[in-house]
Amino acid sequence: MMMKNGQHQAESAGEEAEGKSVARACSPEKRRRIVRVWCDGCYDMVHYGHSNQLRQAKAMGDYLMVGVHTDEEISKHKGPPVFTQAERYKMVRAIKWVDDIVEGAPYVTTLETLDKYNCDFCVHGDDITLTVDGKDTYEEVKKSGRYRECKRTQGVSTTDLVGRMLLMTKAHHSNMGSSDYQQHTDNFGRGPKGHSPWTGVSQFLQTSQKILQFASGKEPQPGDTIIYVAGAFDLFHIGHVDFLEAVYKLSDKPYVIVGLHFDQEVNRYKGKNYPIMNIHERTLSVLACRYVSEVVIGAPYTVSKDLLDHFKVDLVCHGKTEVFPDTDGSDPYANVQHE
Repeated sequence: MMMKNGQHQAESAGEEAEGKSVARACSPEKRRRIVRVWCDGCYDMVHYGHSNQLRQAKAMGDYLMVGVHTDEEISKHKGPPVFTQAERYKMVRAIKWVDDIVEGAPYVTTLETLDKYNCDFCVHGDDITLTVDGKDTYEEVKKSGRYRECKRTQGVSTTDLVGRMLLMTKAHHSNMGSSDYQQHTDNFGRGPKGHSPWTGVSQFLQTSQKILQFASGKEPQPGDTIIYVAGAFDLFHIGHVDFLEAVYKLSDKPYVIVGLHFDQEVNRYKGKNYPIMNIHERTLSVLACRYVSEVVIGAPYTVSKDLLDHFKVDLVCHGKTEVFPDTDGSDPYANVQHE
């Protein structure tokens, strides 16, 4: 605040009040206005491409509003969605870069919508979205200069994922050597403003019974409850979100570590052409979830004492899905006290 000295006192109460008003206007809080960003879409079968778009959009401003269309609107313009609007609303809310969502956002983005939610501009990928009449849904905001574009994530689409399920192919199962994967995991290990204090990426490498961890996130803090969960988390969906949210709420200070099994391991216990998403894609999907603190890539199937000690795990959780035995027939949770 501006201070008055004995030689420069306000001559009247009105002048003094005006001076205080100017002081407030010049304060650091007022000098920088918060930039509000708008995104909208169907967000059906949410995958890391959707999350990456929202990550890029959040980086363009300070506060991210996401409009999600209703089942009726989507059916009119594209055909019926796979997930209900209630499920899609919750999926988008669970993405860590999202500050708030608007349920039932109109399919065509207008200046009226941006103004209604005090958003400076909207962000969309570098692909065209059309109405049932063939009109660009962003035409109005583009003409007004309140449109920004972000890069569409290559290599993933809802159509591609459906194709993998129908074709029963394993061609998407991959190794860890992709440079694109390393770049994406680095990006997804970051929060809305640079490196996330909450989310890291760990990689398990089994060499001479030793576990090597490469972390990029914040370590658990004193008083945190370290919770470990493991699985495939394939085609990250509303059931996964519900589970991770429930796990997160088990403690006032949760630090949730998700262990992801390699593609070959998942295929061993699930068969057919599972997983539908490879280890790289599943890692990014889980990293985008706001309830997750860290991801372990290629976690051992059996939850060993070494793993529990290494991460100082306080609690191990598993959902109601079937627990398959390890390759030697043993219970993968035998080292954990059951409650």
